[in-house]
This record gives sequence, structure tokens and C-alpha cells, in this order.
Amino acid sequence: MLAHFNDLPPAAAQETLLACCASPGWAARVAGHRPYPTSADLVVTGVAEFDELSWQEVADVLATHPRIGERPKDDSEEAAWSRREQSGVQGSAAELAEANRAYEERFGHLFLIFASGKSAPEILAEARGRLGNDEETERQVVRGELRKIVELRLERLVA
Repeated sequence: MLAHFNDLPPAAAQETLLACCASPGWAARVAGHRPYPTSADLVVTGVAEFDELSWQEVADVLATHPRIGERPKDDSEEAAWSRREQSGVQGSAAELAEANRAYEERFGHLFLIFASGKSAPEILAEARGRLGNDEETERQVVRGELRKIVELRLERLVA
């Protein structure tokens, strides 16, 4: 898969990367570092480029994610990954919807969590706990959660 990714035309490589992180600038920079000698090099570069995103760029990426507990309905690669990442979120739909509403009201953007391997009660507890964060603390938490998602998706991209 890495050889295929390295051989893609620039626009196709960027489009592929957008499924990992919906930042066009990030995707262009990561694609621009090709060819990658190893999959690990791609992941390290992708994470390093992610760490350089401004808060506005992170907020723009957040706007493309489905709310936790809401399944994306399209058939894109990003939607498939989101469905798989949220596979443990079953039940508690009303409680998750309320937590999402309270979080969005408090912080002005959707609640994001690295959901892989987490149950609905774990996610709900995390959402409720994060409501007590101040804005700067929460931005750092969101960056960390999104960074984990990007890293996992980059690994899957070339697996």
C-alpha cells in the first residue's frame, strides 16, 4: 500500500490523505514529502505536520467529523473509518445526544474523542468530565484526541 500511495499523482495523494485529516493544507504538505521509505515515516511526518496546525485549522477539521453516536451515512473512506472507530458506541443515544448538545453549547464545536475501543458509557463519562475544562485546556485535549485519530488513520492508510 505504501508503494501505491507514493506513486499516486499529487492531487490523488492529497485526496487520499483528506480521509485521515480533512485539512487541505495538511494533506498537501504530507503528500509533498513523498516518497516515504517506510510506513512509519509517513505516520511520523503526518503527525508532525498535524502538530503544526493552527486552532482554526483544527476547528475546520472538527467541522467535518460526525458527532459521537451519529453514524456517517456516505460511503467515503473517512465515513467507513468513522463507523469502525465508533463501533463500540451503542445504546445511550439520548444521553450522548444531550452530552453533545451541552458540549457544543459550552465550547462552540463538536465533542471529539478517540472512540476506538471505548464503550458508550466511557465516552459519555469523558464528555461530561470535559465540560468542566476551560477553553484552552479543552483545545489541548481536542488536539490530542484528533492527533490519535489522524495517527490511526495514517496507519490504516498504508496497512
